[in-house]
Amino acid sequence: MADILREAPFGQALRWISSNRLFQYPEEKAGFELPLQYTTQLNSEKCLTGNASPIMRTPTAVSSGDTTIVSVDSDVEGFSVTRTKSRAETMPYSCERFEIEQQLALERTQTIPITPKKTTDGIVLVDWYASDDPANPQNWSSRKRVFVTVLMCAYTWVVYTGSSIYAASEIGVMEKFNVNPTEAVLPLSLYVLAYGVGPLVFAPLSEVPIIGRNPVYYLTFIIFFVLSIPTAVLNSFAGLLVLRFLQGFFGSPALANAGATFSDMYSLLYVPYPLGWWVFSAWGGPAVGPLMAGFAVSAKNWRWSLWEIVWMAAPMLILLLVFMPETSTPNILLHRAQRLRKLTGDSRLQAQSEIDQRHLTASGILVDALIKPVEITIKDPAILFVNIYTALFYGIYYTFFEVFPLVFPPMYNFNLGEIGLAFLACQVGASIGVFIYFSYLHWYMIPDNIRHGLREQEHRLVPAIFGSFLLPTGLFIFGWTARPSIHWIVPLIGVVIFVVGTFLILQSIFVYVPLSYPKYAASLFAGNDLVRSAMAAGSILFARPLFVNLGVGKGISVLAGLSVLGIVGMVVIYFTGRKLRARSKFAQS
Repeated sequence: MADILREAPFGQALRWISSNRLFQYPEEKAGFELPLQYTTQLNSEKCLTGNASPIMRTPTAVSSGDTTIVSVDSDVEGFSVTRTKSRAETMPYSCERFEIEQQLALERTQTIPITPKKTTDGIVLVDWYASDDPANPQNWSSRKRVFVTVLMCAYTWVVYTGSSIYAASEIGVMEKFNVNPTEAVLPLSLYVLAYGVGPLVFAPLSEVPIIGRNPVYYLTFIIFFVLSIPTAVLNSFAGLLVLRFLQGFFGSPALANAGATFSDMYSLLYVPYPLGWWVFSAWGGPAVGPLMAGFAVSAKNWRWSLWEIVWMAAPMLILLLVFMPETSTPNILLHRAQRLRKLTGDSRLQAQSEIDQRHLTASGILVDALIKPVEITIKDPAILFVNIYTALFYGIYYTFFEVFPLVFPPMYNFNLGEIGLAFLACQVGASIGVFIYFSYLHWYMIPDNIRHGLREQEHRLVPAIFGSFLLPTGLFIFGWTARPSIHWIVPLIGVVIFVVGTFLILQSIFVYVPLSYPKYAASLFAGNDLVRSAMAAGSILFARPLFVNLGVGKGISVLAGLSVLGIVGMVVIYFTGRKLRARSKFAQS
C-alpha cells in the first residue's frame, strides 16, 4: 500500500512538499548502496564499439520487463548505442515480445541481477536492478495489478456513463430550451464525438517519457469534474452543447490509454483479461446510465442526470489522485536515473527514455496522432473494413437510446425509470460475452499460444466470426418482436444477443488491430476510436427520424441488413487478411 500511495499523484505531491522526505524511494533512503553492476560499469574504462550487444543478465541475454533491447545507430550523435526501447516504440503485441515475455516469466522466479549497458560515449543506461525488480509493473503483485485494473475500469465506467445518463433528460431539455427532439439529443451526440477526438491528443502525450500515463489521467479528469458542475446549472442551450463536448473530450484518456496501462502491467498472454473487463465497463456505462437517471429525473427534474455525473466523478477523482500509480516503464526508469544522478553526482547515469525523448518533435507527435491513423485506414483494406465494421455496430448500439423510448413506453407502458431497466439487457449481454470470451481464452487461446506460439493475427478473429452472426440475429429479433402482442422480454432477448456479438467482435479486434501493424498500434487504436465515436454521434442524430419514418421493424431491419455484410467481410478477412496486408499500399510504403 505504501508503494501505491508513493507512486500516486497525492503521494508525489507530499514528496514535493516535504522535499522528498516522505514516501522515499530506495535510492533516497539512508544506507542505499548502488548495485555492484552499476559501480562496475561506472568505474570501467571499457566502452562498446561496433555492434553493441544487448543488455546482459547473468546468465541470460534477454530484455527486461516490458522493454526490448536492440542495436541501432544515432541515439547519441556520432555513436552506436544499445537501446532499451520505450513502449511507444516497441511492438506491444508482437511475436518477439511474446517470446521475450515467456523467458522473463521464468526469470522472475529468481533474483538475477541485470547489468546495465555502457554506450560508446560512456553513458550507463539505467535499467531494472534485477529480473524481479519490484519497481517493474510487470513484477507487481497480483493484488496490486488487479487493484489498478479495477481502478481503470471504474474510471472508464464513469466516463461512459456520463454519455448515456443524459438521455433521460432530453424531454426536460426540450421543454426548458424550446428545442426539437433532434436538437435535444445533441448534448449526447457531441459528448460521444468528443471522446473519439480526445485520444488523438492524449494518447501520444501519454507516450512521452517525461509525462507518462498518470498526469494525462488526473489532470484531464480534474477538468472533467470541474466542467461537470456548470453543466448541471447553466441556463443556456448553446452553453450546454459546448460543455458537454468538453466533458467528453477531457474524459477520453480513460478510453484512449487504459489499454496501454494494462499492457504495462500484464504480459501479452494475459493482457486480454483486463482488456475484457475494460470493454465490459465500457458497455456497462451506457447501459446503466439511463437506469441511474430515469427514476431521478422522473422524481425531480432534468438536471438531476447531470448532477449524477458530478457525484460519480468526485469519488473517482479522489481515487485517481490517492491510489493511481504510474505504470509507464520509460517514465519510471527516467525518474530512477534522475535519482541515481542526484545520489552519485555522476551525469553518465541516464535512462534510454531520456535519450529517446531528445529526438521527439512536435511535428512527429502530430503526424503520429493525426495523419498516421487516416493514412493506414485509407491504404490498408483490412484495417479499413475493421474500422467501418466496428463503427457500424457501435453506431447501432447508440441508436438504442432513441429507439427504446419509441418502443417501450407506447407499446408496453414503461415509464422513464422502467426504460432505464430495459437498458440492463445490454449489461446482461456484456456479462455473457465476458464469460464466453474468457472461457475461450482459458480453454483454447492461452494453451494454444503456450504450445505453438503466436499464430497469424487472423487466428484471433475466430470469436469475431461467431459474433458477426449474432449481430443481425439479435437485431431482427428485436425489430420484429417489438409489438404489444409479444411480451417485452422477447425484444430484449434480441438486444442481449446483439450485445454478446458486439462484445466478441470488439475484443477480437482489440487484439487483431495492433498485431497487424505493431509499430503503429497507438495510431490504429486512435483511428478506430475516432471512426467509432463519429459514427455513434451521427447515429444518435439519425436514429429517431429513421425509426419514425420507417417504423421500428423496418428501421432495425435496415441496420440488421448492413450488419449481414459484416459476416461476409469478417470471413473474407479471416481467410485473406495476410494477402491483403501483403498488397496493402501502406505496408509497401
